[in-house]
Amino acid sequence: MSIKNNIMFLSDSYKYSHHTFTLEGQTKVYSFLESRGSKICDYTIFKGLQYILKEHFVGNVVKSKEFIDKAEKFFNAHFGKKIFNRTGWERILEKHNGYLPVSIKAVPEGTKVGTRNVLMTIENTDPEFPWITNFLETLLSHVWYPSTVATNSREIRNTILKYLKATGDESSIDFKCHSFGFRGVTTVEQSGVGDMAHLVSFKGTDTITGITFAQEYYNTEDMIAFSVCASEHSNVTLLGKEGQKKIFEKMLDSNPEGILACVSDGFDIMDACDIWGSLKDKIMSRNGTLVIRLDSGDAIVTILNVLPKLESYFGSTINSKGYKVLDSHIRILQGDGISLKTIGEILEAMKEAGWSADNIVFGSGGKLLQDFTRDTFNFAIKCSYVEVDGKAINVEKSPMEFDSEGNYIQSFKKSKKGLLKLVKDSNGEFFTATSEDHLFDSYKDELVEVFRDGKILKEYTFEEVRKNSGI
Repeated sequence: MSIKNNIMFLSDSYKYSHHTFTLEGQTKVYSFLESRGSKICDYTIFKGLQYILKEHFVGNVVKSKEFIDKAEKFFNAHFGKKIFNRTGWERILEKHNGYLPVSIKAVPEGTKVGTRNVLMTIENTDPEFPWITNFLETLLSHVWYPSTVATNSREIRNTILKYLKATGDESSIDFKCHSFGFRGVTTVEQSGVGDMAHLVSFKGTDTITGITFAQEYYNTEDMIAFSVCASEHSNVTLLGKEGQKKIFEKMLDSNPEGILACVSDGFDIMDACDIWGSLKDKIMSRNGTLVIRLDSGDAIVTILNVLPKLESYFGSTINSKGYKVLDSHIRILQGDGISLKTIGEILEAMKEAGWSADNIVFGSGGKLLQDFTRDTFNFAIKCSYVEVDGKAINVEKSPMEFDSEGNYIQSFKKSKKGLLKLVKDSNGEFFTATSEDHLFDSYKDELVEVFRDGKILKEYTFEEVRKNSGI
């Protein structure tokens, strides 16, 4: 009996006391998820709910009284008194065969939605269980992570695309940011969930779990992302500095076709470029492209020194947009210190120096899958509506706070109240309508019911997620 698969263990400790706070006559709790804003951009790409539902919500998740016994023993010891809601969980087992009596609606996965809009709602479907709604908040909040990664990667795509439009060929965008994130995350699960989110916007990865998670949880058998033959430092340094040429030649001879990436900063990047220059004939005779990976030092300074060095050996042309492009047999890859911010800085420096964005590919790891928190986009789930004794009550959080200058102001954490709909205006832009709006009933809700009473009602393929995102 794995605790990971026992829903009664998968919430915050303090929530186990909340059933004791339920009001007499309370029959409904309705809550919603939103991003309250970010410094990165003013929208989010919603991603990852289907994984969470399939992993933790589907079926009779309250499987037996033995499951309940184990949770009761643990939490009564954890609190030092009898606090566990045994009666409630036994009723879910008896009345619903262990299926969760909740309904979840959400914007279609992959959709781009402006911040401060409702993205998901959850409510109990049986009036006997109002406490279950926010007990599930903890697990459902985990959608913040794939949504944040998906949004950050979309901004990376937008940044690279801007420079490709200005200086090069836009058709290469799908493979311009390659994921190196597997080793930089904390668990295998995180690598799969995060990289799957990155792959909404790109098709290159070395994080295999992103592909396998997409195939397993998003109903696709297709190969959604690709990689290339590539070296690591243990390959290119094993014969020492003097043996680099032999290693480089071996790589070229054993891979006469396709893209071949070689990390080249094992000793001296400029010396390595000279070695590659001495192998020009082998490189130019290949039916493919050699990608020289630069991984040490200041990225911009290194790139602006390496490009002219390679140009001296392999030549360049001026494209139709007036920027230099190395011969198609040779490109560079920057795979160290790469983030949304540094990508923009590198491409701007290249542009100012007259180099097309066609010359470079980026590889990113920790800054792609790891360097985020729930507060990066300020994701939060809050209650906005309850029913007590048959009466509808709109609920909100509306705190006041002191700012850094001592002013007492309305907090950005103010939440929405009432029943909610995500609505498109006449320009196709999203806004959130509340039941306090007299037109509420006439609005078409873009939120889709994806889960009810233990069953998934709507599933998306990974191809649909990409399509929803505009890719």
